[in-house]
Order: sequence, then C-alpha cells, then structure tokens
Amino acid sequence: MPLMVKGRELFVGPLCASVLVAFIGIFVDVRGAAPVPPQAAQQTSAQNSAARPVGTIKSISGNTITLTTDAGIDVIIVTHDSTRLVRVAPGQKDLKDASPIQLQELQVGDRLLIRGNLSEDGKSVMAASIVAMKKADIADKQAHEREEWQKHGLGGLVNSVDPAAGTITIATNALGPNKDVVIRISKGTILRRYAPDSVKFDDAKPGALAEIKVGDQLRARGTRSADGGELTAEEIVSGSFRNIAGPITAIDPATSTISVQDLLSKKIVAVKITADSQLRKLPPAMARRIAMLLRGTPADAASNATAPASGTPRLGDVPPGGQGGSRPTGASDFQQAISRMPPASLSDLQKGDAVMIVATQGTQEAKITVITLLGGVEAILEASPKGGPSTILSPWSLNGAPVGDAVGPQ
Repeated sequence: MPLMVKGRELFVGPLCASVLVAFIGIFVDVRGAAPVPPQAAQQTSAQNSAARPVGTIKSISGNTITLTTDAGIDVIIVTHDSTRLVRVAPGQKDLKDASPIQLQELQVGDRLLIRGNLSEDGKSVMAASIVAMKKADIADKQAHEREEWQKHGLGGLVNSVDPAAGTITIATNALGPNKDVVIRISKGTILRRYAPDSVKFDDAKPGALAEIKVGDQLRARGTRSADGGELTAEEIVSGSFRNIAGPITAIDPATSTISVQDLLSKKIVAVKITADSQLRKLPPAMARRIAMLLRGTPADAASNATAPASGTPRLGDVPPGGQGGSRPTGASDFQQAISRMPPASLSDLQKGDAVMIVATQGTQEAKITVITLLGGVEAILEASPKGGPSTILSPWSLNGAPVGDAVGPQ
C-alpha cells in the first residue's frame, strides 16, 4: 500500500517495491555503459569488486553524490566524464525507453541505481553508469496509485480462502452490518504480504495465496461486479494483525510502552509505540456518533444527535475528492475523518483511558508494535463491550496503505 502512510490514504510500499523490482530488472539490462577510465581501472582492478548500490540521494557536491542505500548506509558515488546517466520512469524494468540525463539534473530525494567499482575501504563507488528515477516522477506515480485505490479499492477481514477456485471471501469492515465480498484472483493479480514485525507498509513483500488465512486483514483493488458482491483483483495486500481494545493499565514513557486490558482476550497486552506508530484521539461527539451507529441507530439520526464542535471532523463530511450528502456513512468516511485529526502523542494518554489499537502480529509477544492507536473511544467500547469495534480500524489507513473503500459498484 499504500508508503500514507500517516494520515494519508495511499500505500506507497508497493510502489517502493516496484521501484526496486524495476532497478533489479535494469541491472541485467545496462548495456553500453561507459568503462571506468583506464587510470582508475589500474588503481582498482586488482582489489575492487563490482558494486551496484540502490538508494536515495542525500546530497550532491560537484561530481560526487552521497547516496543513502536501502540498507541505511551512506556511500559516496564518484562520477567522471564517461559515466553514463539515464532517467527511467517508476515501474520501468529495462532501459528501452530510458532518456539521457545530466548530473546537474539530479536532486536530493531522487532514487539511483549505481553500477561501478567499490573502493578499497568500501566507502565509495567509481560510477560507470547511473540509472535515476526522479523524486517528482515517483510522487506522481504515488498520487496515481492513491487515486486508483480510493476509486477501486475495498478491504475487510478474510472469512474464507478457496485456492482451487482462486477466490477469497472478505467481510467488509464498514460501520454497521458487514457485507461479504468475493475477491477473484487471476494469474495477473499482484499479491503482497505485510511483514509480521513491521509497522511500515514499505516492508510488504511479494506473497502467495497460500499465505492468506482466515482472520487476516486484506485490501484489494480491481473491478467490482454490477451488484458489488464480487471484485476481480488487480492487486491484493494482506497481513495478520492484532486488534486490541480496552483500558490502559500502565504507561512507561521511558520505553514508549503501554499496557492494555484487552476486552476480548481478558489479558494484559503490552504494546510498543514507535516513531512510525500513528496516534489519534476522537472528539467526544464523534465517539458518541459511532457508538450510536454500532447500536444500530440510522446514520442520519446518529449524525444529527450530537453536533460536533466547529472544525471537528465528522462522519459524512465530504472527504477530499469524495461525494458528500447522500453517500452512506462507512469505513471510508470513518478513516478519512480520523486522518484529518491532529496527531496525538504518548503524553496525551493516561492510565484508565480507553483505546482501540491495530498492532503488528509480532513473531514474539514482546514484539507487538502499534500501527494505529485511537483514544477517546469509551462510548464506542460501551456500545460493544466485547472489543469488536477495534476491527473498524484499518491497519493501513494511517500507515501508508490504501484507504477509501469503493462505494457501490465500480
């Protein structure tokens, strides 16, 4: 999805992954790259190995580039007159449509693939060729993907998986009664899987249908049937997440950890809040409105029952690019209203506060990390004390994944 994150409605992880796939494809298609100058070759040929770092430009000075690799290591890239520089579009997997680019056109934030020789100390690379993806081009592609997921995406909990038929049935996680939708998979469907210990959608990796289990969260993008009961998927992202809801029993600011009495499991669960975790706090009026919807109150009555303070996001408000008025209140409205709220912090939470949390599944109990935390939910939990409301939070809505369930047939 998504990389939204954080209050955004898109997933950028798959895009970052596609950038890497494109670069890997280009690795085997860099033809006609200029050789390293003879003098440089004489100095390094006996000791240096081929280097192909991929990363983002951190700074540029003269003919040198500081590249932060995807492993988080800074490498100095040294260019020379015969270094070949080309520009490709995000998603492009070969150099067939690449265009020449000058060193002066590169900017901080651009993505680069370097082919060259590594220095003896391993801290710099003499570049034979550079393949660039411009930051602006990546942003444009992200915007396009965001729009596609908003228009043609939906998500929910997996109810069943039928590998033989190539179908997945999900219960869409809108407020109110769930609706089952059948997701149809073809050979061309892209499948991605969220990493179990990661809160970053960038870490989503290529997956397989066999990895998707009942109870997983899933989002799909594709074409809806006329009655809205089926979706032929172009892309699917899934993952196993923890839904936790209950009162805070302890807060440890030193370790950025809180403990919650989970209403569903009846156990104390400790979760860690990181810089990537997204925290929001519902205004009381919105929490009461959601509680009324969970009790079965019609959307119009719930909306009119409590008037929010001026400027407070509310269910049914027109989201960016959306349609207001008669559009039914659902998960899309809820997630977008949350995304427009100001961020909260650990210091805004107190012992006894009720929270709903979407967290990583974690390969170990001690590794449960908050993806999304929503405070101010006392009224919601009173309306459904078994903790079910925690499932109305999308694990991707505030952390780089697609948001905006398709409303009606597409």
